Amino acid sequence: MTGRLVTVNLGAATEAEWAGDASGRSGIDKRPAGGPVLLRVDGVAGDFIGERAHHGGPDQTVYAYAEEDAAWWAAELGRDIPPGAFGENLTTYEVDVTGAVVGERWQIGSALLEVTKPRTPCRTFAGFWGVPDLIRRFTARAAPGAYLRVLREGEVGAGDPVEVVERPAHGVTVGEVFRATTLEPELLPRLLDVPELPESLRRKVERRLATPDA
Repeated sequence: MTGRLVTVNLGAATEAEWAGDASGRSGIDKRPAGGPVLLRVDGVAGDFIGERAHHGGPDQTVYAYAEEDAAWWAAELGRDIPPGAFGENLTTYEVDVTGAVVGERWQIGSALLEVTKPRTPCRTFAGFWGVPDLIRRFTARAAPGAYLRVLREGEVGAGDPVEVVERPAHGVTVGEVFRATTLEPELLPRLLDVPELPESLRRKVERRLATPDA
């Protein structure tokens, strides 16, 4: 499967009352870059991250969201949703982001990325959009976008092909992980069959399975 990048988006530090960082700053307000952007193992060059306890890190270095899913939200809310509005670094087209298998690898530009897990919505996201019940609605929609780790550093830019070059046989998708950890806990045992699942998420799954009534 080959899609393409619509835009590569970078966030500057934004100060707002809804910002999750203790300093009151957030990098969720991302805008399309004017040229190629370097994806590093430790982050996206030029992109501000405010609350590092929950954002960034090797298992969620890059966040991708599909233009097709953004279009659904635009129709649902009756307003324009430009690239970067989800806080995503990569806005994609004709890439099945929700159906991406955890551990599958994407070749984009000179970079090689690996899908790790879905995005979990937070109050910063709801505050940025000004939609108080956005977390509930985003969870129900279950099209969360995907985090990726950088396996090989490189530059990416708008129009670059997104090529899936490897896909694990276990078949557990980003969408399935999201549903398992939100509204469909009966799916949780499946996640333990995913060797590429980030260790922090694996520990959470194991704890929930050990204490199902917690």
